[in-house]
Amino acid sequence: MTKLARKRTSGRGSRIFDEIASLATEAVNPRTTKLDEVSVRRALELLNREDRMVAPAVASQLGRIARAVEMVVKALRRGGRVFYVGAGTSGRLGVVDAAECPPTFGTPPTMFQGIIAGGPRAVFRAQENSEDRFAEARRVVARRVTARDVVVGLAACKRTPFVMAALGEARRRGARTIYVTCNPRPLVPAPRSPGRAQGLADVVIVVDVGPEPIMGSTRMKSGTAEKLVLNMISTVAMIKLGKVYGNLMVDLRATSEKLRQRSVRIIMLATACSRAEARRLLRRAQGSVKVAIVMNLAGVDREGALSLLARSDGSVKRTLALAAQPKTSPPRKPKTGRRPAGHAGRHPARA
Repeated sequence: MTKLARKRTSGRGSRIFDEIASLATEAVNPRTTKLDEVSVRRALELLNREDRMVAPAVASQLGRIARAVEMVVKALRRGGRVFYVGAGTSGRLGVVDAAECPPTFGTPPTMFQGIIAGGPRAVFRAQENSEDRFAEARRVVARRVTARDVVVGLAACKRTPFVMAALGEARRRGARTIYVTCNPRPLVPAPRSPGRAQGLADVVIVVDVGPEPIMGSTRMKSGTAEKLVLNMISTVAMIKLGKVYGNLMVDLRATSEKLRQRSVRIIMLATACSRAEARRLLRRAQGSVKVAIVMNLAGVDREGALSLLARSDGSVKRTLALAAQPKTSPPRKPKTGRRPAGHAGRHPARA
């Protein structure tokens, strides 16, 4: 390595050192400095006390999370998709949330997708150096993301190069962007606005959980916070897209015995029918819980239920309201002249 190259490397290392030292997630937690001295029970109590700080921190961001959900719903209704991008724990959490949407809400596997630095192998074995791969992040986003999509960047420490590059490429391609981090807002670049082209994202969600119990271990409180935020974004988006009736998952895919029995129970709970009747309804609905419920409560066959659901954007509640509307006859046509002799006319409803 040349002297100039060593100087550049040293300078870059010093800059990153100073940057990391300023992060809240890299600070020493004064409440847990004796973790290695206390009993197992006391250590668990200390960790549990730290965990209790996460939910209030998430609650402080509900307004911004709501904006993120609205953005996701709008994109999905237009045929867009959601991409979670992260490295390490953040990337794995995105992969988990994306993987759980199809069986829970009956979504296609392409609707929610996880992109993790280092690729699929990094899900099962840590590849920490992959978080520095700017070019890989840009290449993956350029290949998969379009202007109709939403990209959610997950970076607990706020500086992950892979995530920053992915968000930048997504923004360049016209996609909407959401950024989730666990460092206080003053350390986070401001959201995009007409006069600030270098802004980071359309929505910035900062869940400030404070220093980790073990310094820098963002798999702990930060990871819990990110999981809660992802749960909220995907779950409420699916509710708004008609995937839930009351609090029942009516679009689940019964791909296991447990889920088949859950499907029967959901129909029983929604319609107050017997188990035997719920099973018959499920068979007649060809396995669709949502269709079975509408068949029972609206008194229609499978084709009628599908037609009503299509007119109600898949919402069971709106479908039942539509089915309950009184049937009205079309208005009579105004008279345009004298009728020919002997013409009795026809009832408008039968015309």
